[in-house]
Amino acid sequence: MPESQPLPYADVRVVEFTHMVMGPTCGLLLADLGAEVIKVEPIEGDSTRRLLGSGSGFFPTFNRNKKSIALDLKTREGVEAALRLVATADIVSENFKPGTMKKLGLDYDSLKQLNPRLIYVSHKGFLPGPYDHRTALDEVVQMMGGLAYMTGRAGDPLRAGTSVNDIMGGMFGAIGAMAALRQRELTGKGCEVQSALFENNVFLVAQHMMQFAATGKAADPMPSRISAWAVYDVFTVKDGEQIFLAAVSDKQWAIFCRAFGLEEMLADPRLKTNNDRVLARDWMMPILRSHLAGYSAAELSALFEQNELPFAPITKPQQLFDDPHLNATGGLAPVRMNDGHMAKVPLMPFTLDGERPGIRLQPPRVGEHTGELLKEVGYGDEEIAALKTRNIILGD
Repeated sequence: MPESQPLPYADVRVVEFTHMVMGPTCGLLLADLGAEVIKVEPIEGDSTRRLLGSGSGFFPTFNRNKKSIALDLKTREGVEAALRLVATADIVSENFKPGTMKKLGLDYDSLKQLNPRLIYVSHKGFLPGPYDHRTALDEVVQMMGGLAYMTGRAGDPLRAGTSVNDIMGGMFGAIGAMAALRQRELTGKGCEVQSALFENNVFLVAQHMMQFAATGKAADPMPSRISAWAVYDVFTVKDGEQIFLAAVSDKQWAIFCRAFGLEEMLADPRLKTNNDRVLARDWMMPILRSHLAGYSAAELSALFEQNELPFAPITKPQQLFDDPHLNATGGLAPVRMNDGHMAKVPLMPFTLDGERPGIRLQPPRVGEHTGELLKEVGYGDEEIAALKTRNIILGD
């Protein structure tokens, strides 16, 4: 957005008690849209700062544009500091297991007495009900919510290749917070917003549920499904390269056939409509695979792009850093990694006035803003020094 134009949530303060992915995603979205998001971390820092393997990029991905205050919430003084911050907040966000925030006196029922206008966003495994005592993870709800069944091959359930429920659950938490802010404008009162992994997952597989409702037939896993489109698949071509190619309408089928010298197939009455071709896939696809096998992936890409047909290279995540479209359109921005070196991170996938919300603050160091935030809520230099000496706070 133009520098002269404020971001939409520039006057909103969020205090988040979050870790891992779901809760931090909620804060990330609000932070990118201008909110002041204060991340309350334990003295040793958010555990995602130290994760290895598939979790090693969590912290820099989901914690830009935030401030960090490090408090020991196991102490009365640490909780008191948190409560002073909450008293200044529009939104509190948390994603700890049920009961944790209540033990600390930081649950919604306690905090709304302190701040009736407060919006409290709670990210959990399940919305209230028979399952809400269970410990949930993204992979847990993918398995029990039908997504792993639909992703893997028959008899081989497979989780999706990213933290889809954590990320979307956080997004729905943010959407709920936005709705609650609007409601507060009308009523003057805050409210509690709840978002959950399981219910998010069920929302994702709703199309397969409704396929059964519409047809009376259970949806097959995606690798073995009867596709709605005749040509909509991965092709192995010259030198073993792979490419995804599609022709999903009768018009695209005609363009495809003419572009690749397949006039006989275009004239075949058995392949006249998309539905005809779907029913003919068993014998049609081997012909197409054989015909295209001698092309390179680059040649196919060029021809499909020239003819405005859908196609996609099979890309690995690390190759996206060099994607010409992302780099030309400002889709990636410099971000500080856990060890201090700079990398590029994807920004939000939307624009405001033609620009993506950018990075105003790098992912914070543990307790980077502790001192300034405590001073804002009335702590003096001597009090801050005493709390630091007793290891109740960490930071500058």
